[in-house]
Amino acid sequence: MSVENQENYQAPTEIKDLDIVNTYELEENAKSVVPKGGYGYISGGSGDEFTKKQNIESFNHKGVLPRVLADVENPDLETTILGHKIRAPFIMAPIAAHGLAHETKEAGTAKGVAEFGTIMSISAYSGATFEEIEKGLNGSPRWFQLYMSKDDELNKLIVDEAKKDGATAIILTADATLSGNRETDIRNQFVYPFGMPIVSRYLTGSGENMSLNNIYAQSKQKISPKDVEFLASYSELPIIVKGIQAPEDALIAIRAGASGIWVSNHGGRQLDGAPGSFDTLEGIAKAVGGKVPVIFDSGIRRGEHIFKALASGADIVALGRPMLYGLALGGWKGVRSVLEYFETDLRRVMQLAGTQTVEDIKRTKLYDFKK
Repeated sequence: MSVENQENYQAPTEIKDLDIVNTYELEENAKSVVPKGGYGYISGGSGDEFTKKQNIESFNHKGVLPRVLADVENPDLETTILGHKIRAPFIMAPIAAHGLAHETKEAGTAKGVAEFGTIMSISAYSGATFEEIEKGLNGSPRWFQLYMSKDDELNKLIVDEAKKDGATAIILTADATLSGNRETDIRNQFVYPFGMPIVSRYLTGSGENMSLNNIYAQSKQKISPKDVEFLASYSELPIIVKGIQAPEDALIAIRAGASGIWVSNHGGRQLDGAPGSFDTLEGIAKAVGGKVPVIFDSGIRRGEHIFKALASGADIVALGRPMLYGLALGGWKGVRSVLEYFETDLRRVMQLAGTQTVEDIKRTKLYDFKK
């Protein structure tokens, strides 16, 4: 997809339940229905995509020990995060431009998330308005992910709008002060085929026909602990700092007033050559020491991955690309199908690992293959 034919972008439109064997096949199937530029943007990583691959492969560095005689039946996946009781220990990660995957945009994702019963993370780079997304959420819980403007007065306006919409936490994405080296987007001459209404107030233009590099350049690059302090004070909401990959940064964020630490390397889309997100999780969680909740994303494709993340210190995990592939293939019903797949898969792992509850998972010691 090149710049010349952006106006002809034809996102998928089908709405249907999906029969999911595994999420890797979802990715392959989505490739056949999502236009080339949009698929490249969703699926691609930075540079050699080493870190993107490590996100999945790093889960194989630890094993889950089967446990028997554990008196377990029909494990309970329900858990609580920042005051919200959710059906399972996973939520929707914030991702830009869902309209690349389906014509219903974020409203379709929101409806699938709400129908399942978990939290929607709304990206500031959404292609839909808060009002459109609310039609899908219908009052269900949502967090708001902020890419900050260079002008704090505009940041206040955006936070005000998110609060009015019902956001119960602000996610500050701190690892994307500029775009990673996303070569697929460069080859495809990718630009967004629609605007970004939430951040259009600080863009030169609406976001339509703009590249990611251009949009990031108009967002705030110089992010510091003072930004966490400012957002916590102004919003009076929990601030979750997203993009943490080092224990030191987790502690800096907490000292600045963060109410949550989000361990993520942006799905391998930013600094290539960084470790897989799972390999950094345990050290960060130990440094946090239960002071605030730990959220984890990057590379989750199976129930085993969720289990291992929870056993390594995460309180919940966030699902990214598989959700957009489900959206592409089945609209809101496809999103719900992906969540139900992870629910079924995680319950199976819990049963075989002898864990009745999410708290039991958190107390589980994984097998270290490196020893």
